[in-house]
Amino acid sequence: MLELENITVRVEERIVLENISFRIRRGEVLALFGPNGSGKSSLIKALMGISGYILEKGRAYVENELINNLKIEERAQRGLGIMFQHPASIPEVKLQQLAERLNSSASEIKKGIERLNLGYLKERSLNVDFSGGEMKRAELFQLLMQKPKVLLLDEPASGVDIENIALMSKVLAGFIEKQRPATLIITHTGYILNYIKAQRACVMLGGRICCFDRPEKILSDITKYGYEKCKDCRCRVSTLSTRQVDKKGGVE
Repeated sequence: MLELENITVRVEERIVLENISFRIRRGEVLALFGPNGSGKSSLIKALMGISGYILEKGRAYVENELINNLKIEERAQRGLGIMFQHPASIPEVKLQQLAERLNSSASEIKKGIERLNLGYLKERSLNVDFSGGEMKRAELFQLLMQKPKVLLLDEPASGVDIENIALMSKVLAGFIEKQRPATLIITHTGYILNYIKAQRACVMLGGRICCFDRPEKILSDITKYGYEKCKDCRCRVSTLSTRQVDKKGGVE
């Protein structure tokens, strides 16, 4: 569903990501760990086509279609959907109005609003004076109403209390189980993985992927040693990918 081949990303005149390669099949969840500033958010913004994040080299495919030169709306039409860590406020647009423009029926919109407890927010301007939990629930609602084939989730649990994380995770897990998208979850702490099962995980440091392994193994090592140990780790786990992971974190 999503395949990256030696991706390099430029922001203004600076290379922020280099030699990023991995594949996520339909129904798979890949967790991307890394400290703040390692380039995790830059990757998904570049994949979505956000202005200023340039795919300088390499190739990105969705369902075997090259998306490098597609506009942001064309990438969305191909099935890419993104959940931002810090979504924007839009004073003149109400949540209900936006939902009606997405690819969902009235019954799906009603059900999504009920499941994410958004009824009291649907007629308010989008994200204006929303709490952290309200903003993240509204962002998840918009994403799922698009029915994306590829989910790009940027720190979905950040700034959210335990109750909201549990609610959002239940809805998200149900969507993943039913629709089977290819899912990339960016996480700094790994807390979201208590609720969403990932089959594979990798670590990004300094704009490069340095390690692939089982999510629970990576999370355990990060918790025990921090990210410093990842600098020396070059895991080769043949069951984690259909291709062999090379020493730079790419695929052969």
